[in-house]
Amino acid sequence: MIDLKQYGYIEAETPPKGFIPGRVTELQREQYTVITEQGEVTAVLKGAFYHSVVTREDFPCVGDFVFLQYNENGASHIAKLLPRCTKFSRADYSGHAVGYVKTVLEQVVATNFDYVFIVSSLNWDFNVRRIIRYLTQIRQSRGKPVVILTKADLIQNFSAQLAEVQKAAPDVPVHAVSSHTGRGLDGLSEYLQPGKTVVFLGMSGVGKSSLLNALMNQEVMTVKAIRETDSRGRHTTTHRQLFMLPSGAMVIDTPGMRELGLFGADDGISTGFKDVEELFTQCRFNDCRHQSEPGCAVHASLAEGSLALERWEHYLAQKRENKFVDDKSKYLMDKRSKQKSIAMRHKGKKGGYRQ
Repeated sequence: MIDLKQYGYIEAETPPKGFIPGRVTELQREQYTVITEQGEVTAVLKGAFYHSVVTREDFPCVGDFVFLQYNENGASHIAKLLPRCTKFSRADYSGHAVGYVKTVLEQVVATNFDYVFIVSSLNWDFNVRRIIRYLTQIRQSRGKPVVILTKADLIQNFSAQLAEVQKAAPDVPVHAVSSHTGRGLDGLSEYLQPGKTVVFLGMSGVGKSSLLNALMNQEVMTVKAIRETDSRGRHTTTHRQLFMLPSGAMVIDTPGMRELGLFGADDGISTGFKDVEELFTQCRFNDCRHQSEPGCAVHASLAEGSLALERWEHYLAQKRENKFVDDKSKYLMDKRSKQKSIAMRHKGKKGGYRQ
């Protein structure tokens, strides 16, 4: 028997008769791998599950805890998704036309984690602006961000990169590591405690798989040789998967993201740019647009240099993107609600003719 508490399970409600709890460790297409007290099982969604789900973010994801009907002779059936403690989402832009996006949906990447490792290499991939975007969405998820700068063995002096990240996010831990030599890996032990879950996020080829192999003390992910042109490893992760480390901590490895789309990130932006939004309260006018109004605290701070122009531009860019996503997703939700209402009315009319 497996003790699910080792996988972070806390029994908040008793499973119905005939059901057992489990944690989703892998998802490929519509087939789930779930760790249960009976061991690792293959599972699919129970038919009734589709009728109870309103939006696709309500479907189980890697990291989720579920109740399922255990079947020792075949696929078990997931019947219920348990409440999530933390959730990392991104905007999924779909329905692309020329210069136009028809819909913006929420894509849940991982759930029920304690820490999120933003993995960025110290060479070609290093980009502080991208790290700031990740930090915004992570703060929205309620997880604790940690910046991991990989491939430290390829850079003679990376003090400038460390200082740049620390200046942009002074409240976030930053670690420079080398999966090849083991440099800096001991510093990650404070996060990799028994029962804790860590999510790896980052672009393709930044070293997430190599880092996972180093922490696992074995090669669980294949990593191809790095390219000489940009020193990037060719990414091989194709789906999300949860691994149990020798330390008793768990890692959710995710495929590389070309770009992170913010989703519902108002709180994350406010937290990450608290210093910027505090200036708004010091403006002469309550409705100051921070453009050309007299007595604008933002413009005064920009002029004296206490607020960096780049930081102000980062703030504006994230606010614009988040508003765009919110408007698009609200339109889609309203459309679905109207369609559901029409369908219910139509169903009621059909029922009225029955004798």
